[in-house]
Amino acid sequence: MTTLTDKPDTAEGGSTGAQSGSAVVAAVKKRPGALAETGSPLLRPPAAAHLSDEQVAELGRELDAIKDDILAKRGSSDAAYIRRMIKIQRGLEISGRAALLVSKNKAAWVTGTTLLSFAKILENMELGHNILHGQWDWMRDPDIHSTTWEWDFVTPARSWQHTHNDLHHRWTNVVGKDNDIGYNLLRMDPQQEWKPFNLGNPLYNALLAPVFEWGIAVYDLELVDYREGRKSKEALVKDLKALGRKALKQFTKDYAATPAVAMLTGSGKQALYGTLTANAVRNVWAHAVIFCGHFPDGTDTFTEEMVDGETRGDWYVRQMIGSANISGSKFMHLMTGNLSHQIEHHLFPDLPSNRYAEVAPKVQEICRRYGLPYTTGPIWKQVGSTWAKIFRLALPPKKA
Repeated sequence: MTTLTDKPDTAEGGSTGAQSGSAVVAAVKKRPGALAETGSPLLRPPAAAHLSDEQVAELGRELDAIKDDILAKRGSSDAAYIRRMIKIQRGLEISGRAALLVSKNKAAWVTGTTLLSFAKILENMELGHNILHGQWDWMRDPDIHSTTWEWDFVTPARSWQHTHNDLHHRWTNVVGKDNDIGYNLLRMDPQQEWKPFNLGNPLYNALLAPVFEWGIAVYDLELVDYREGRKSKEALVKDLKALGRKALKQFTKDYAATPAVAMLTGSGKQALYGTLTANAVRNVWAHAVIFCGHFPDGTDTFTEEMVDGETRGDWYVRQMIGSANISGSKFMHLMTGNLSHQIEHHLFPDLPSNRYAEVAPKVQEICRRYGLPYTTGPIWKQVGSTWAKIFRLALPPKKA
């Protein structure tokens, strides 16, 4: 058997740093699940049922080769990219907050709120999400490392890494194992039992979008696991304290410090509204991007039979047919944190995000050659498809 996660990379011409290296190794050991060296799952997904074990193994080798090629090419240009993005993001945030200090002027309020919204989106999507995946750990920069970065999101980074990196990316779209299917709130798959509560699916989703960071924070507490005895009271209390500390930090920065300084110019109330608006804009955007990558028509879900005994090739297949991309401009890709290349991200979650556009045509060609769907479309189409599913699954299933 072989674990899903690769061994941590070592710097070119050197070895893993003591502190960050040991942390990465520890993270690897905690990753759940394992993949079979050979064979096949008990049942292949319908979209891949035509593939033989040999074809799946060869597909896996082709995708491994793509990943190895990118790993070999990583270097100074990639490091310069992420450092440039950090500078841009911080410049946007400082400029936005500065404008909000005089936001009694309407033009300053619009400018400050817009800049701060862009800053928060860029931090969450292209920086926070991707750095916390370990995409830049190979740089051995303690300031840009998955074990040290804390993002501008209310849920603590370590809690999110557990539910997202360790669980969601291992069990992508497996009903009963991947709780990201609906986040314990929405019915997002016909296999999920319908209950009268699900009639509110569209309402719950509409309410979730502007407060998405708080929804994720509650989800990361794993309250269902606690209620069903899979999480101890001590672990829950520890997570609650971490969330409390992080929430206080976020509240102080956005809703106390900035408005308090703005009061000196008579702009305190306007600054508060500006930070509230920027957080809501960021939340709605993040919600849309994430839902478009997982739930539009064309994305498959899986039973536990379909992952029992799966090989690395089968795992790759599941990522490709269980994810969806968003087509659009380079700016749109940047503002999604390159999660517009969700298929490529699910295949290679630890590759630098700026490389996904390079990888995407190769992945699409492999899908075509092996007769697998490659779901993609403009954001309006993916959003519409996702909402249609949310409305459809709010209703009880039709009787046979």
